Amino acid sequence: MPSLKVVKDQIVGVKKTAQITKAMNMVSAAKLRGAQQKMEDFRPYAGKFNEALGSISGNMRANEFALMQAREVNNAEIIVVTSDRGLCGSFNSHIIKMAEKLMMKYEAEGKKVSLVCVGKKGNQYFNKTGKVRKSYRDIMGNFQMFNAREIAQDVAAAFIAGDTDEVQLIFGSFISVGRQVPKTLSFLPVQPIKAEEGAEAPSGGQQGAYTYEPSPEEIMDVLLPLYMNVMVYNAMLEVGASEHAARMTAMDNATNACKDIVDSLTMIYNKARQAAITGDLMDIVGGAEALKG
Repeated sequence: MPSLKVVKDQIVGVKKTAQITKAMNMVSAAKLRGAQQKMEDFRPYAGKFNEALGSISGNMRANEFALMQAREVNNAEIIVVTSDRGLCGSFNSHIIKMAEKLMMKYEAEGKKVSLVCVGKKGNQYFNKTGKVRKSYRDIMGNFQMFNAREIAQDVAAAFIAGDTDEVQLIFGSFISVGRQVPKTLSFLPVQPIKAEEGAEAPSGGQQGAYTYEPSPEEIMDVLLPLYMNVMVYNAMLEVGASEHAARMTAMDNATNACKDIVDSLTMIYNKARQAAITGDLMDIVGGAEALKG
């Protein structure tokens, strides 16, 4: 049985760890409120943007625009969006596993794969593979739309130049505070969004063709790059909120685990203390009996 001093030192150390994890839980909860509000404010904009793009691109041919040209896939690229910091449970590992599976699928089909890593954790993992074409580290803590624009422009330039034939976007989607799910979206080529067959017009509304000014082609030239910016920025917002939610949950679990460890160590400490007291009493009684003899 360990000595009283060793067990007491362990209890003190675990209690200090619990204080740290509790503080990190509170910090993550405070940051989550801001990140979640930012993400939820952007979602309606992204939805309306997709709706506008769909109404214009539905009747267009994919080969009319460079970013919509579908071709035989020989070189595929994967944009992996993770966090810069750890201590958020298995959040980043799930995103990385999904990216690995997709990469293995492409390679099994004989296709060359390159990676664009947004966030330090994804870059640290995939850097050893030698497939990282470009990485964006230390931006997930305080990113803006211009960061998403830089990433989208770089990926689009590689696609237009013919260096890549298909691009997939993988990120952690925020479902709720307790659930974050990795998600894969087709990024390039941009596919025309067609209305579903048999879809009815909204109640009281009418279906019909829209007249655009300037021409739909000129609008699409502007909308397509913006659409890519919106997709990347939305993915970064989702990961930002998911990271804080996952860290808050992980730190809460760690705090509860520390309490369980303290309870277990306290029981061990009490048993060791009781054993020491019993031993001392037996020594005293034994000495008294020896003096009587």
